[in-house]
Amino acid sequence: MALQLGALRDALIDAGASEDKAQRAAEELAGYQSEFTRVRDDMRDGFTKVDEKFARVDEKFARVDQEFAAVRSDMRVLKWQVGLLYAITGPTLLLLLRVAAKVGAFG
Repeated sequence: MALQLGALRDALIDAGASEDKAQRAAEELAGYQSEFTRVRDDMRDGFTKVDEKFARVDEKFARVDQEFAAVRSDMRVLKWQVGLLYAITGPTLLLLLRVAAKVGAFG
């Protein structure tokens, strides 16, 4: 490996390690550092993709919320229509029953 950690190599040599062993240890550690950097970058890419997917999910939920608002609005109109029909049908039915009773339709 060409990549080395020079300060580590020098510190190992100063601590009594042979130059060859210090160089191999520094190169090995540099390899681990490169691997960790790659893993970190992969994780960042993954988190970015997850964030993008969550943004799309949020957009879909926003559209669903809009559609539910439209449905709620339609339901309010339907409730008023049904209430109006009850208001008209109830008195009409009572009036028909009174007329039918006066005419003798019940027997």
